[in-house]
This record gives sequence, structure tokens and C-alpha cells, in this order.
Amino acid sequence: MSHSRLENDVIDKGAAARWAAVQELAAPAVPGGLERVSDPTRDTKPDDAPQTSLREVMAQFATGVTVITAGGEHGHGMTANAFTSVSLAPPLVLCCVARTARMHRAIQSAGSFAVSVLSGGQEALARYFADRQRPLGPAQFNSVDWVAGRWTGAPLLSGALAWLECALVKSYDGGDHTIFLGSVLSTHCGVQGEALLFFSGSFSSCRLYAARDPTDRDGAVVAPSRPPV
Repeated sequence: MSHSRLENDVIDKGAAARWAAVQELAAPAVPGGLERVSDPTRDTKPDDAPQTSLREVMAQFATGVTVITAGGEHGHGMTANAFTSVSLAPPLVLCCVARTARMHRAIQSAGSFAVSVLSGGQEALARYFADRQRPLGPAQFNSVDWVAGRWTGAPLLSGALAWLECALVKSYDGGDHTIFLGSVLSTHCGVQGEALLFFSGSFSSCRLYAARDPTDRDGAVVAPSRPPV
């Protein structure tokens, strides 16, 4: 048996054992054929919970963390988690930006924006682009490693998990925010590793496991740490 075959067998058996352990922890089946895994909060009912603000509720929704950037005369960067995909065909994404934020004017002025999906080791970058005391304009990018996006000219931050460049196609009223709909011009994946998460007002990270290339006997996954240009 080859080394790679043995390694795969060990991995498969380990995964099976872990799955069996999870099944043993599962509670008896509930209506609808669903199984409920042991959870200390499972008996908490919505009617028993105190009324809270929307901000407090949304803080319980764990998200990834991005830095949205725009190029041009009013170039700017902003840490954001109000970002999501909308459509695969055609490729569309959206971001929500407060009307009072400098990023709002930057996106409108540029007519485009870019997104850097931060890795687990980039908490400092997330905090930097959320800090209102940082320099404004192009100077705010002097202390970080970045390259200009090929399609938008917007800064793409090195070391990110992924990058997108988008053309602004529509803007929608979203109360005290504007919903910017972007047509995706380019997408690239970067480093493999941990993803930066934001939950309950704090940063944390989650490990990403890349699929192994079947032609790679050593199991190595090589990805760029800088955005392609």
C-alpha cells in the first residue's frame, strides 16, 4: 500500500470515528425526522428571552470580515461585514454602507469597489480600517501592503483569503444605509489558512481546509499571498 493510500485510509477512518462520536451525542429524534445534538440552550424558547435591540441580535450572527476599498479621487478603505453574494449568474454581490460614512461617497464617486476577504491573521488590518483616527485618503494605505486592482484601481490587500473587484450597477435605499449592488469583474483566491470572523463584538478565527489536488503527491497547496494584477 502506498504512503498516500495509507494516509487517506487513516484520514477516512478518523473521520468515521469522529462522526460516530457525534451521532452518540445526538438527542432522540424530534418530529420531522430531525435529530437534535446536545445543546445547553436548547430548552430556551423565544418567548422566554428578553426583548433586545436589532444591533444586539445581529451581533449573534457570526460573519466573515472584509475590507472594502474604492479608488479614484476619494479613495478610501473600510472594514465591513455587511457584505454578501447575490447571484452567481450573472455574478453579483452587495455591500451595505452607512450614508454618513466616507466609504459611501468613495463608492459613488469611483463607480466601483473592491473587496479583500480577511484571513485569521489580519485582525490588525480589520481594526486599522475601522479606526476613525487613521489617516484619510491615499495616506491610509501607506502602512499596509497592497496592489491596485486591474479593473477598478481600488487597493487589494495582500495576505487576504480572496479578492473581488466590482462595478457599481445599482444603489438601493436601505434606511440609514445604502445597499450597493456590484457586478463582479474579477475574483481570485489567496492564502489558505484561517478565516477572520466577527461574533458578539469580538474577532476570532476559523480554520479552512483546502481540497488537495489529486496530482499533488505531497499534498501541498500553494496559493498567492498577493492579489494578481
